[in-house]
Amino acid sequence: MLNKIFPPMADNNFSGHVIAFWGFILFTGIMTWRSIVHMLFEKYGFHEIGNFIPIEGDPDPMLLIYRFFSLWGFAQLIFCLVCWVVIFRYRALIPLMYLLWLFEWSFRTFGYPLIREDITIQGIYTLSATPGAVGAPYVTFFLIILFSLSLRQKK
Repeated sequence: MLNKIFPPMADNNFSGHVIAFWGFILFTGIMTWRSIVHMLFEKYGFHEIGNFIPIEGDPDPMLLIYRFFSLWGFAQLIFCLVCWVVIFRYRALIPLMYLLWLFEWSFRTFGYPLIREDITIQGIYTLSATPGAVGAPYVTFFLIILFSLSLRQKK
């Protein structure tokens, strides 16, 4: 199994299930769109999608928050660009990319509640839970299935 995750040669031969390949393209497309929204439309993404309430102050603290939100989107976009390179040139690395996505989304599902149970921001700074928090368990489950399919050998 380690040879599937870390292939001896990173070539364009993907030997996993075809659903895992197309699922990776779909997931990378969705994550790319999310990254662009976070990076370029930070106010919309932060308030309309993320449900965060603007914080008032003098000087305006939202300018700094928007900057960090935009940088977070840029960091996400860099990883998405690596995934697009894998799709077009190094498909043998798709199981590894699934594993990396799985680390991120499973940490959102299981890690944050364990290490930050003392902080509750819902209701203080937000109108409701963010889509990422609500969807994280479902995305994690989806990624586990696709990661498993990416490790299967074609018949």
